[in-house]
Amino acid sequence: MAKRPSRIAFQVTIAVLLLALIQAQPIAQQASSVDNKTRKNNNRLIVHEWGTFTSVAGKDGVAVDWRPLSGPSDLPGFVYDTTGLATRTGLRHEKPCNKCDLEALVRMETPVIYFYAGRETTVSVRVDFSQGKITEWYPQARFLYDPGPDGGRIPSVVDWGLITLLPGTAENFPVESKPSHYYTARETDAAPLRVCGVKGDQREKFLFYRGVGTFAPPLEARLSGEKVLVKNTSRNTIAAFILFENRGGTISYQVRDSLDGEVTLDRTFTNQTVDALERDLHKVLVAQGLYEKEARAMIKTWRDSWFEEGMRVFYLVPRKVTDSILSLTIAPPPLEITRVLVGRAEIITPEMEAEIERAVGRLLDRSRSLQEVAAEISHRHGRFAEPVLKSVLEKTGDPNLRARVEELMTYTRLQWR
Repeated sequence: MAKRPSRIAFQVTIAVLLLALIQAQPIAQQASSVDNKTRKNNNRLIVHEWGTFTSVAGKDGVAVDWRPLSGPSDLPGFVYDTTGLATRTGLRHEKPCNKCDLEALVRMETPVIYFYAGRETTVSVRVDFSQGKITEWYPQARFLYDPGPDGGRIPSVVDWGLITLLPGTAENFPVESKPSHYYTARETDAAPLRVCGVKGDQREKFLFYRGVGTFAPPLEARLSGEKVLVKNTSRNTIAAFILFENRGGTISYQVRDSLDGEVTLDRTFTNQTVDALERDLHKVLVAQGLYEKEARAMIKTWRDSWFEEGMRVFYLVPRKVTDSILSLTIAPPPLEITRVLVGRAEIITPEMEAEIERAVGRLLDRSRSLQEVAAEISHRHGRFAEPVLKSVLEKTGDPNLRARVEELMTYTRLQWR
């Protein structure tokens, strides 16, 4: 019985020590939690991407082959392209457009990949383009696989290897004296990045690439009288689309949420404004996950061509479709990847066909030369001139008209070589 008090005292001592440890443990855990939270914030990596898929709809609404790379370059001279692969340079330097004869269903325009990080971070980035080929990119890549003019089952690949993200550093990016909408994509809060190579360091605000595709777009659009039929041909919901027309400066557009099957819209003219459309389009892009500045940069980049004369449908490419066509691999994996690709389906209208027929008529009566008419059509319709000429060619049975249209098509191709 005499030993019991000392045993009780011992137990009390142990209890006091345990209590002290228990009280101290949350403090240690809290400190550890703060460190982990800080570490997580510093290590966060967020990736956002935007770009466009442009196609030309035939009379049945299905995309037709065209030459998406014909016409003058809209990129700075420091951007690389596949014409320089043989000499391991890839610089444009105002070289002839050796790839302008490429026919494709889709032009993949200006995808840009932005990176957001809490501190200096090194990542590896690669894009695999199945059903197409990558034609331009910047900065210099570690590796680029070009499947050649006939493509094939092996995807085109651009692999930048390791790049370093430099948040908060001074922006020192290449600029040329001539204007280019390429620079507008820099107007975001993304981290500057650095790519090292045999040509020295190259810095940019994003990774840029572009190409042409042989895949069928997930949307068809056709004009039937005063009705426009828009059809989702994929198994995935198109989150939103916009029917737009600029006819002689009169702007009309309709914004529709969600498309799973097919819908018929009236071809209406309500004298709306581009400013109003930009505000609505900005809301659509932000709702898909782009930051405010990213959405503004995208719209500003393509304002000149998106809202020019003509009829077109803009639509959000379903994410699953984007991932299946453009596989993006980043290591280490980001906490978030947002990819917003906007499809653009050009619709050839009767007014466009009639305009070209009148131009060809001036050629037939010898009031204008071939060069003058070709320049007029190219200026008016740009890279879509040839699809419109083909449409006129399909309609006419007049051998003289057919011969002159074919001459125009040949001339418009040659002038960009």
